[in-house]
Amino acid sequence: MGAFDVPLDDERTQLDAFVEEYRAAVEATLDSLTEEQARRALVPSATTLLGLLKHVTWMQRVWFEECVGGTPRRELGLVGNPDESFRLADGDTVASVTAAHREACATARTAVADLPLDTVVTGHRTGPRTLRWVYLQVLWELAHHCGHADILREQVLTD
Repeated sequence: MGAFDVPLDDERTQLDAFVEEYRAAVEATLDSLTEEQARRALVPSATTLLGLLKHVTWMQRVWFEECVGGTPRRELGLVGNPDESFRLADGDTVASVTAAHREACATARTAVADLPLDTVVTGHRTGPRTLRWVYLQVLWELAHHCGHADILREQVLTD
């Protein structure tokens, strides 16, 4: 179900639809690419298509497992900051990073399944916020990085 399928539905259904659409979109930027293309560095930062998917996986784990779930990122085995989350390990592949992303998304869905949007979550180190705020932050991050990924994919395919 996409965002255009739920224009008159309740807020939660709409937020879920937008988040799911962007989750799928960022994954789709890796479709049909070789491992080399997915890892190709086209900008001075550590941003690559595969690195973007790795970062949005990390980001969702921070917001849903740390902030909502209350488990500190150190216990989750997550790197400490966003810049580190883009860095690829030698063993990272399109398949392994995609699988990790899908697992993080499934965990996120479970973490929020029974929580109303007005629930105050307190696991983030910068303080409490509502679940609605978390959804909006995740949506902003996903949309932001989908734009980056679209541009990088276009560059990779025209090289």
